[in-house]
Amino acid sequence: MSSKPFYVTTPIYYVNDKPHIGHAYSTVAADVLARYARLRGRPTRFLTGTDEHGQKIQEKAAELGEDPQTFVDRMAPPFKEVAEQMDCSFDDTIRTTEPRHMEKVKELWKILEAKGDIYLGEYEGWYSVSDEAFITDTEYEELDEVTKSKVKRLSEPSYFFKLSEFTDRLLEFYEKHPTFVQPEGRFNEVKAFVKGGLRDLSVSRTSFDWGVPVPGADGHVMFVWVDALTNYISALGGPAKEGEAALFDEFWGADAQQVHIVGKDILRFHAIYWPAFLLSAGIEPPTQVWAHGWLTINGQKMSKRFGNFIPPKPLVDAFGVDVVRYYLMREVGFGQDGDFAHKHVLARYNGELANGLGNLLNRMVTSIVRKQLEGKVPEPGEPTEQEKALLATAERVAKEAAAFLDNVQPHRALEKMWELVGETNRYVDQTAPWALAKEGKMEELGRVAYTVLESLRWLSVMIAPFMPTKAAGIREQLGLEPIEPTVGTDLWPNAWGELKPGTETAPGDPLFPRVHPKEQAKLFAGFGLGPDGEPAPDPEADAPKAKKAKKKKKKSEPLPEGCIAFDQFLAVELKVGLIQSAEPVDGSDKLLKLAIDLGEDSPRQVLAGIRKHYEPDALVGKRVVVVANLAPRKIFGLESQGMVLAASTDDAFSVLTVEAEITPGTRVS
Repeated sequence: MSSKPFYVTTPIYYVNDKPHIGHAYSTVAADVLARYARLRGRPTRFLTGTDEHGQKIQEKAAELGEDPQTFVDRMAPPFKEVAEQMDCSFDDTIRTTEPRHMEKVKELWKILEAKGDIYLGEYEGWYSVSDEAFITDTEYEELDEVTKSKVKRLSEPSYFFKLSEFTDRLLEFYEKHPTFVQPEGRFNEVKAFVKGGLRDLSVSRTSFDWGVPVPGADGHVMFVWVDALTNYISALGGPAKEGEAALFDEFWGADAQQVHIVGKDILRFHAIYWPAFLLSAGIEPPTQVWAHGWLTINGQKMSKRFGNFIPPKPLVDAFGVDVVRYYLMREVGFGQDGDFAHKHVLARYNGELANGLGNLLNRMVTSIVRKQLEGKVPEPGEPTEQEKALLATAERVAKEAAAFLDNVQPHRALEKMWELVGETNRYVDQTAPWALAKEGKMEELGRVAYTVLESLRWLSVMIAPFMPTKAAGIREQLGLEPIEPTVGTDLWPNAWGELKPGTETAPGDPLFPRVHPKEQAKLFAGFGLGPDGEPAPDPEADAPKAKKAKKKKKKSEPLPEGCIAFDQFLAVELKVGLIQSAEPVDGSDKLLKLAIDLGEDSPRQVLAGIRKHYEPDALVGKRVVVVANLAPRKIFGLESQGMVLAASTDDAFSVLTVEAEITPGTRVS
């Protein structure tokens, strides 16, 4: 494991509006990486903060009759509160209106100016106040009319940064650092943009005054992105000469790793402007910029019209902070767009947390160890092939989950961890400890109980970056102390059998008490949703439909032969499914019985006539396309609850698979 200092940052959030679940998503992702790095014994620093300058802020404050400083002093604290509500372990928060930051921004400006990369000129062109960004004539023409109305034509004196001279230097840097931007598709977009040629960048404004003053240039304030991006080093005391700022030397030095977590909408600033500024200043750019996607809410784009800019606190109050953290990291493939759906939170909660991990802990510690083994960890005994197989699974899962976290893929790490949860539950089912107790086979019972408790110990460490409170809860019931990371000590599980026999367990309340249907409906109602967790109909959107319904229906035109109506097509519900298991159906040489995760409480059983084309093990882990609303039917006495789509010719056969790691249950459209 690397001992490099690790520095992770969130975007600094713009304070023109209140924080919502999208802000929480970025911060939780950074927190998971920080907690994981500390667990591995790495010196770690985690920064978040707020971006408080710019024309948009000045205009918003004026609209409310406030001066800008009063406005940002009121708007900034809720962003820090969200990080606290989400149990994020940040080491520092930076505000761009703080003197410590503003002085360092001026210092960076002077360095760029001394290098000859800033000059005075005249800017004339388009400026998007909402994005705090300059746009080209081509980009302007591609905007819709509503967005065009919010873009201003500027003509004013401006200082420029010689970005055009950094085209080749940036491309050379990208070539030497092939993982600088992730995911790879986003990096390809960045490189294509730079290869198209860069224009010099206007880096000062004179038409407003809410910003960092340009040194020695009265009336000029810095372009907000010069100001904002510098937060990543100003919070460390940089830019600084060696020895001037200890934090900067440690966490931005050659031996350190830096990861910026950003939304894809601000990637260009971080992947082009920021490294160009740093290269000009003689400072090494960060190790990596990770651009995540956007969240929709219950399938709808976040919008004031829908009222779905949901703050995190009501979610935390309803589900618990660790559950919300788990869902955010589990549901959405990091780097992809995703959906926050209340019904899916409950599906994950009941299926993976309550029935999976929580039930495993409860039925072993409470039902077996307390009642049959005097509440103490038993002797492990000599492992059988079953125990050896579970140990092999634990070792593989720990190794693979760590690799995914090292590569900033938290969703894949959790996917691996839940393989161990599933295998341990299957081990319990196969060994039937309750039957061993009834038959008085106490030595065997002790071996089984120890194996499960040790698996739970491993899980308590691995889930700690995601669910720190629940991880501590597991350890408490196992009779263990909370995890206390220290620099230089790697606590990631790698040695089986460290749980000491004789340890007093401490059975407690269920870690994840199941939410029953009546409680679900009540919970959904608290969010203004229907009993099934779906958004209430939008009266405004439905009004035109109601008017149309009153009109006499026109006689429909006959469909061309072989065609179906569009509404018939929409009635077919195609979903991404993850095959969890596959086995032959007795008595059939064609059928395989598949257990497919469709994002529901439990896997669907689907019978597929593909046995002649696939070995069962080769299908496990594949993402396939499933017709999810097909009426169930009995085949060979077994119920099939859907259909897996496939294509075939005389010479070839293939199930339809999904290449990207799309979340199970996602609608195919």
